[in-house]
Amino acid sequence: MKKIILLLSATVFLVSCSKTKYTISGTAKGIADGKTIIMETADASGMGLMPVDTVKVANGKFEITGKATEPSFHMLQVEGIEGKFPFILENGDITIEINKDTISKSKVAGTYNNDEFVQFNEDLMKIQKDVMDYQKKNTPAMTQAQQKNDTATINKLMKEYGKLQEVSNAASKKAYTTYSETHPKSFITVLIIQGMLNDPSLDFKKTEKLFEGLDESLKNSKPGKAILAKIKETKTPSVSAGAAPAAQAPVGSSK
Repeated sequence: MKKIILLLSATVFLVSCSKTKYTISGTAKGIADGKTIIMETADASGMGLMPVDTVKVANGKFEITGKATEPSFHMLQVEGIEGKFPFILENGDITIEINKDTISKSKVAGTYNNDEFVQFNEDLMKIQKDVMDYQKKNTPAMTQAQQKNDTATINKLMKEYGKLQEVSNAASKKAYTTYSETHPKSFITVLIIQGMLNDPSLDFKKTEKLFEGLDESLKNSKPGKAILAKIKETKTPSVSAGAAPAAQAPVGSSK
């Protein structure tokens, strides 16, 4: 019995140690050996991207290793392929399968937040399916109507599209809120809450409550700290606009 306990303890220890770094095991079928894969993240301004690691494809595979202090969004760019593939960099074993024809169709799995990211996007796609299907189906009709300056058809298509978009937006907002309420340990949740604070139409107190329910590790993350600063800023009373300015002597006057 003692041997079994010791074996289990050693297994737990080894698993715990493996979580202190990340290993990205990638497959890149059809991509020539020697092609460069660049891992990027947001730069200091938050407006652009900067490279943080590069590897070469070898035998249709690539591997990137390192340590992450906290989860964060990163991008993979493959030499010779248009577009970038988003994923969440975090400690653990991450697998990425590059789709050389359409990089947005690449696949990521292996860690909690990446699995959540994939599932959340799949759920959103289902919500937005009617809008996308309508757009795909009616794009030729819209193009033809614009060429003929057929305002009646244009207005009809825009009205129908607008109604679908309105329903989709409402369902998406509900999905964001529901997910945040039920996934306090997900990195996706902290990003959703950060976005909520930039939407004046949403309930501030409810958003604040969602933040309070977050796992402590997320509260202490970069987006978590940004949310807390925004909450404090919102709750801090501003200087009264009606306060009288300090008296000044008229220009050109003498004492």
